[in-house]
Amino acid sequence: MAHARKPGVASDDEFERFFSANQGKTVVVLDARNSDFSVEPSDEQFGGPQGSAPIADCGTSARPNAVNCAFDRSANALRDLQVLEAKTGGNKSTPIITHCGGGGRGQKAKEYLISQGYSNVINGGGPAVEALWKTFGSM
Repeated sequence: MAHARKPGVASDDEFERFFSANQGKTVVVLDARNSDFSVEPSDEQFGGPQGSAPIADCGTSARPNAVNCAFDRSANALRDLQVLEAKTGGNKSTPIITHCGGGGRGQKAKEYLISQGYSNVINGGGPAVEALWKTFGSM
């Protein structure tokens, strides 16, 4: 039985419309998980070296369009935003998919990006949302 998606995670239809609207464009994937598992222990489940979606894969051939900008809960902001800015060339209309493990921090990351002027952002949930992860997990 599939788990309910967290609030803000795109529906299958919303995700399909996002990709249709951005056909031919490079989509950037923002991984909001924290690679410091002492801060976010649950991120190790999918994001550790043995997980199905290692954070360390961001920016490698395994996930060439992905960047890791952890969402800092205490600051209510994304860390290392300059990594995203470098990937997008500063273009705030670049299509961006945010995610974490299941979509909670992915939604917070989406809201933060919108507050910073980004205009083409969707929350893809993460590895726990298998239907969407199949589409963007290797980007």
